[in-house]
Amino acid sequence: MDASRSDVLILGGGVIGLACAYYLLKSGATVRILEQGTPGCGSSHGNCGTITPSHAAPLAMPGMLGVALRSMLRADAPLYLNPRLDGPRFRWLLGFARRCNWRDFERAAHARSAILQRSRGLLAGLVRDEQFDCEFGEEGELYVYRNDKAFRADERHHAQVLDRLGVAVERLRGDEVEAREPALKPGVAGGLFHPGDARLRPDRYAAELAQRVLAMGGTIESGARIDQFGMQGDRIDHVRTTRGVFRGDRVVMALGAWSPLVAKPLGLRLPMQPGKGYSITYSRPALAPRHALVLREAAVCVTTWESGFRLGSTMEFSGYAEGLNRTRLDALRRGAAQGLHVPEGPELKEEWWGWRPMSVDEVPIIGPSSLWSNLMLATAHGMLGVSMSAATGELVASMLRGDTPAIDPAPYAPARFGV
Repeated sequence: MDASRSDVLILGGGVIGLACAYYLLKSGATVRILEQGTPGCGSSHGNCGTITPSHAAPLAMPGMLGVALRSMLRADAPLYLNPRLDGPRFRWLLGFARRCNWRDFERAAHARSAILQRSRGLLAGLVRDEQFDCEFGEEGELYVYRNDKAFRADERHHAQVLDRLGVAVERLRGDEVEAREPALKPGVAGGLFHPGDARLRPDRYAAELAQRVLAMGGTIESGARIDQFGMQGDRIDHVRTTRGVFRGDRVVMALGAWSPLVAKPLGLRLPMQPGKGYSITYSRPALAPRHALVLREAAVCVTTWESGFRLGSTMEFSGYAEGLNRTRLDALRRGAAQGLHVPEGPELKEEWWGWRPMSVDEVPIIGPSSLWSNLMLATAHGMLGVSMSAATGELVASMLRGDTPAIDPAPYAPARFGV
């Protein structure tokens, strides 16, 4: 017996790779995960941990390209496009610009909503059944507006999109928002409450998933950076890493923002860019928000757990530039200070950055490769990896088993990009 061979070899140990492993193990497959760092060390670690069927609408819509181009003039803009010349990023932006129309917007919104809603239900069951200690809460998420014009615009657009998709959203007056959320400073113009949204502590969710995968008999190879693929005909025969050579009858690529770089030697051109996000984590303040919040004008997300308090968000397109950008972190702090009585916790725990895997159409890429007969892709979840993780794992497992999936896999197929 070849100890280096598994039924399924999963490339990437973030929440998507771990969720794929969990559902595959439940179906009886043998599974090995190759992770260049440690499980959950990338974007799975420092995001805001919100589970958001409310985030079905994509960024791309008429007028958004102008917003993106103007952002080049402001390094602290919530959506920031670095003006440095970058060929792959420029091609990605051209593709994004072509999708800034209502037809593509509706198509993406429906695809995102289907997997978000499926995943929301699965996640609640997963956390409950497996008794995950990850501070899961179902208090909903509240969008807060201090500008009436911004509130009315989102009430017409964002809320109506959710109405069409069957996602619950409540319109609230400013005084109703302030009564519901004492942590907010006065002067709220209105709010949109999403009762179906939830939250968890993402690093703990990833750690619990990893422990469960190991307990079910899965293997996780940490520190296994991929160096080379070995091909045989139209199949991936083996994967050479810094930890050795591994084989799988089927291979799942769940590498997040690294996917287009690792996929290139396979002849796969994945239309993705890393969208850099930031967060600041504190110990919990005395007056902490009761709900997950989005302070809309500042585009700052606020998540509270018993164990801490996190400010996050922003979207920066700067290619694969590493490191913290102090301008972006200061913008998070300013935005929180505009809206919250106590915008920071007593102790700073962590300042963090990570790359979100952004597909050009803002729909994840999930399904069999059209070029390699034993390769399955599970990537490009953008800002919604945690939210979409359970349904992605379920979908990958059902497709590899040959079962009928719970949701239509067609909108996520890699074949739409010829990969």
